[in-house]
Amino acid sequence: MRQDSMVKANHVAAALADPSDWIKASAQQHPQRPFLRTPAGREISYAALLEQSAQFVAALTGCGVQPADRVAVRVEKSVEAVLLYVACLRLGAVFVPSNVAGTPNEFDHLLRDAQPRIAVVPPSERAALQPLAARAGVAQVETLASDGEGSLAQYARPGPFSSALDRALDAQSLAAIVYTSGTTGRPKGAMLTRANLASNATVLARAWRFGGDDVVLHVLPLFHVHGLFVAINTALAAGAGLLLLPKFDAATVLRQLPQVTVFMGVPTHYTRLLQEPGLNRQSTARMRLFVCGSAPLAAATQQEFFGRTGHAILERYGMTETLMNTSNPYDGPRVPGSVGTPLEGIAVRVTQRESGALQPRGAVGTLEVRGPNVFAGYWRDAEKTRGEFTTDGWFKTGDLGRIDDNGYVTIVGRAKDLVISGGYNVYPKEVEAELDAVTGVAESAVFGVPHPDFGEAVTAAVVLMPGTMLSEAQLIEAVRTRLSGYKVPKRVLLVAELPRNPMGKVRKEALRATYARLFCAS
Repeated sequence: MRQDSMVKANHVAAALADPSDWIKASAQQHPQRPFLRTPAGREISYAALLEQSAQFVAALTGCGVQPADRVAVRVEKSVEAVLLYVACLRLGAVFVPSNVAGTPNEFDHLLRDAQPRIAVVPPSERAALQPLAARAGVAQVETLASDGEGSLAQYARPGPFSSALDRALDAQSLAAIVYTSGTTGRPKGAMLTRANLASNATVLARAWRFGGDDVVLHVLPLFHVHGLFVAINTALAAGAGLLLLPKFDAATVLRQLPQVTVFMGVPTHYTRLLQEPGLNRQSTARMRLFVCGSAPLAAATQQEFFGRTGHAILERYGMTETLMNTSNPYDGPRVPGSVGTPLEGIAVRVTQRESGALQPRGAVGTLEVRGPNVFAGYWRDAEKTRGEFTTDGWFKTGDLGRIDDNGYVTIVGRAKDLVISGGYNVYPKEVEAELDAVTGVAESAVFGVPHPDFGEAVTAAVVLMPGTMLSEAQLIEAVRTRLSGYKVPKRVLLVAELPRNPMGKVRKEALRATYARLFCAS
């Protein structure tokens, strides 16, 4: 390695399959292999996927959509929603997903910013959203319901199919614009290219040993990179299948595990599965792989899950702008609390926050990433794009972490979540790990709020397990001997639940706002 603080893997081959090629290849080689199934019994083979996604291509082109046009999609999760996504891949249109539970104001921002050629919304929302689209200059609004009904589905028709399917598509052309969560301002559209999607899915399929016999239990939303690109694209790249659930429900997931081989979820999914008495080695006997991401997984959850099932959850690390960066190994130690080593072709380094100097192994700093997975920039925001890259071309993730002597990356928090108390840096994850280890604690979130003496005070919000009786004083005392004095929370707030975004990440900015005056004189 050129630098001790830099981790690199071998570069993947320059020539990568286009996402459209995965679908065509599987349809030709295994036409009857199931691609998508639902618990209700609906099934779409790879041959049917080729045909039915082409029908949606015809629907889109009939609405005037051409390659490079944006398609804003705010619909419920469904088979047709997946077909629409695949159709955009095949046409070369730019898929712009939106959370159907988001506010009209948030969708209005997306429409004004992305300037899509068409917006696809639920039939029940068309009347309310049509004026927003008109004011944003969107030419057409069509509908698609969770049962497959809607105006766009009516346009989807059997061949002859559009000649757009025969066009060669540039690997560097946009495949999707995914809007960030916007915790530090208005959401920005991360531009992901066809090469970004193809390289990452190909690498994940190899790293996680995906094959045609695999079936992924899909419980994730379709407006986020986890549900769209990690789950669907990896399955497509390997010619594998999906069992599509409309949402996560622990009891339903447990019933479906004998039908699948892979489960991808967020930490909340695993904590809720552990509340199911039927989760054991027998119910997970057919499973090959459990993957967790989108937020840190507590080591205690990892250990309890392994004790119950014999499966070590595989943690990985990614973000909207980079897709997946690192992963614990399929073969080899899956280290609790670590997100593993960089994936093939991807490099990760740690730099000093203020100076940008490379950090030695084991030292905490800002994580920076480089590779074919890194996005093309923020949509129509060249200034922000320049600010998020170093002069030598690395993307600044905004995450704080360290790399150990074995190359394993550990995330210690977001740079904006770092607490500076009395001049000392406090990394929230370290404090959270000690709180979570206290018997009776379900989960915790550590954050900083203004303090008249220390500048910021280390503060914790804690959710207790049902039936647990622990006081604030008892929790503080429990961690006092395990943490340096400046790291011990000044206050521990007992709460019923932690505020989260749709992907299960704790919204620490909401906690900071709620308790901003906790230490202020009344």
